[in-house]
Amino acid sequence: MGGPLRRRCAKAWTQLMRYDRQILAYHGCDVQTAQRLLDGEPFLPSENDYDWLGRGVYFWEYGPDRAYRFAMEQRARGKLNKPAVVGAIVQLGKCFDLLDTRFTSDLVAAAGRWEAMAIAAGIALPRNAGPAPDLKLRRRDCAFLNWYLDDVAAKTTYDTVRGAFVEGDRIHEGSGIFRETHIQVAVRSSSCILGVFRPQG
Repeated sequence: MGGPLRRRCAKAWTQLMRYDRQILAYHGCDVQTAQRLLDGEPFLPSENDYDWLGRGVYFWEYGPDRAYRFAMEQRARGKLNKPAVVGAIVQLGKCFDLLDTRFTSDLVAAAGRWEAMAIAAGIALPRNAGPAPDLKLRRRDCAFLNWYLDDVAAKTTYDTVRGAFVEGDRIHEGSGIFRETHIQVAVRSSSCILGVFRPQG
């Protein structure tokens, strides 16, 4: 393949990788919050230091039941009164997709730079914590992704971050299927939330 053709193919591939596609996504919350969102109130981004994908508005991709279970867990922790789920049409836009090695390969290279900078500055890096194997308090992952996405923002601003997570107990002994495996999307650009709806049931 000649140079000009190779460059055109590479450009076409890059354009295909812009993730110009829409997904149905679900947000677990309190019933009063759900109603305000359905009435047009904007979603507020989460900025917890343990968020798995860094800061953003969190959704479960094609996962209404998982979103509802999350809201139930939040009620058990005393963080909301009545669990509910809001559906949304999300345009992924410029997506930093952790299901694609094109992006995770960049993270491998950047991690060493991040750690070296922290050591040079005398800063102790956070650790992921919580019961094994899930380690649900992803403080290290959160800090790293926020740093990395802020660092590359001068060149590329990402609208969304997408990741798959193996979570929960095995469905039976020795199984490779886990009960709470899911795909999450953190929306960093509010314009990617095209509309909201009340899921049936």
